[in-house]
Amino acid sequence: MKAFPLSPVDYIFTGVGSQPITFCFYYNKNLDPDLLRKGLNETLNYFPILRSKLVKISKTDYEFHTSDDGLTFQVSDSNVAFEKSKSIEKYIMPVRTIEEKPLTKITLTQTPKGSFLAVSVSHALVDGFSFFYFFSSWARICRGESIIIKPSLERTVFSSYLKSSKKTFTSNDIYSNCGLFYGNKRSNWQGGPINEERILISKDTIRDYLKEVENERDISLSENDILTALLWKNYIPSWIKENDNPVTYVTCPFDFRRALSDFPNNYFGCSICFTTASIDLSSLSKVSIGDLAILVRNSVNKVRSDYVVRSLQTLESLRKQKGLEVMEEIHLRHPNHGMIVTNLTRLPIRELDFGAGIPVDFLTYVDVLGGAAILPAVKGVEILVAHPPK
Repeated sequence: MKAFPLSPVDYIFTGVGSQPITFCFYYNKNLDPDLLRKGLNETLNYFPILRSKLVKISKTDYEFHTSDDGLTFQVSDSNVAFEKSKSIEKYIMPVRTIEEKPLTKITLTQTPKGSFLAVSVSHALVDGFSFFYFFSSWARICRGESIIIKPSLERTVFSSYLKSSKKTFTSNDIYSNCGLFYGNKRSNWQGGPINEERILISKDTIRDYLKEVENERDISLSENDILTALLWKNYIPSWIKENDNPVTYVTCPFDFRRALSDFPNNYFGCSICFTTASIDLSSLSKVSIGDLAILVRNSVNKVRSDYVVRSLQTLESLRKQKGLEVMEEIHLRHPNHGMIVTNLTRLPIRELDFGAGIPVDFLTYVDVLGGAAILPAVKGVEILVAHPPK
């Protein structure tokens, strides 16, 4: 048994409402289950932390303990067809990041017309980069190739950033230091099927927005800035029931491997922080997409090393002062008038070939109601929006 400490940000993704990363990929040829098992066992020599359970070691700390049943791999036969409109739970039940439960689940479903390969991993173990770092490495080994860069599992890299603080942190501190929201305990949605919507936005539409903004304001924006602004303006007003002109928020995850110069680029784990932009509801209804995109860009630009370190120190101090339960009071989006937008357009689809070709379609799981995932599409992007409960 090996034990791995959690980083400050890992704790956000434990307990109730812990938002695992879950994908199901459809292959129009059958994958070889024996080859997958053999390749998986070899791949786990490089990624042993995926075979873990969450173990409480004190009032303020968990550890990941490797275990034979910390990862499950199941194979089944079915006559079902792949349906883009179906909930991912038809193909896999997402993991729950709670004590003594497996933190990685893999299911292979064989059908007469191909295979569904679904993987769910605790977000405390991985971010999007690490999820596909493992997934593509597994595929490489199944193809008889070697892993290009071995992952770093060294978690002491956080120790130099974690100075203790006796300050009593408020919800305003959590917002300004971490871009997150601190309030009531999170809850799992128990009200029936999630109301999901999928929309397509063409490359030409995105390009036209970018050109218009850059010509008028002489500023460089990313496609993600524009798409986030569009989602903010189009959805949040319809989600808010209040009449007193509340402040609205949009939160974006940020991979801080890019912000900390001494942090390993091949770190395997969850290395994301959050940045949040805001505007009141009345102004949101009047502002242009371009000006809204600038708010998003300005928010992202503030994520530098000092912001990341302050965020890590704040989360660590809050937990040390109030215990593990307080992390279930941290929300990624404002619970009443905010949304979180995750950009997944760089999915390494072509690297997920296990010897039977690349996947021809996929589903992902959105656990945060009031969240959106920007996904790659042939002629632009597909956006999956999970509406909050009414």
